[in-house]
Amino acid sequence: MPRNTSVPKALTQLDLRIEAAVGHSIDRLWQHRDRDLLDEPHTRLVDAHRALVQAELSVTVYRSQLNSLSSGEYPVDSKWFERIDRTIDLLEEAARTRDERQAHAVAALEPVEAAARDKAPRKVPDLPAPDVAALLAITQGAKLHRNLLTQQMYVVTASGTRIPYSQMQRLEEHGLVDRDTSHHVTAGQPVTLTDTGRAALTAPRSTSAPGTAPVPRPGTWPAAAPARR
Repeated sequence: MPRNTSVPKALTQLDLRIEAAVGHSIDRLWQHRDRDLLDEPHTRLVDAHRALVQAELSVTVYRSQLNSLSSGEYPVDSKWFERIDRTIDLLEEAARTRDERQAHAVAALEPVEAAARDKAPRKVPDLPAPDVAALLAITQGAKLHRNLLTQQMYVVTASGTRIPYSQMQRLEEHGLVDRDTSHHVTAGQPVTLTDTGRAALTAPRSTSAPGTAPVPRPGTWPAAAPARR
């Protein structure tokens, strides 16, 4: 299924298993797929799950049609029997397709479940909101530039967002991003996420306890110390 395709979310029998295996919601998993943040096993799982959701929607449509035909609203005549037979055939075909796609989704899910059981929790940094936003912007494409006049360096993303060089350096020091130094900085050095950077974005987020200090504004580091009374 093409990326960024708007598909209504239908419940499937695998939803709870998938969420338990990946550690977050189906919606968030689909978003990670659309942003190319997933490894190959998780990508296969999302694609198989999307196909299963589409099949579940087809089953729901034909089952609703069958319920409508049997509601007593239509006269029971030869045309009614033809429509009943045709709808049942379509429902049977949709159910077979659903079962096949569910089997494919299970096959894609099992390696992810096995990896979740065998692998220790990944140690990834708990990033502040500005750094999360910067990494998400970089996933769409980014380059590090130097202004020839001012010699100021900054990262420009495909969406037009500018990331301060100081923030870029911090992300680089933490191993979250990498830049292609084979290009001259005046022409623009491509900046990409490392595996650690992708893991930091896809890892389950820790919830802040009540009373936690507010997240600093974008571009500020470290967070400003609270004013003394």
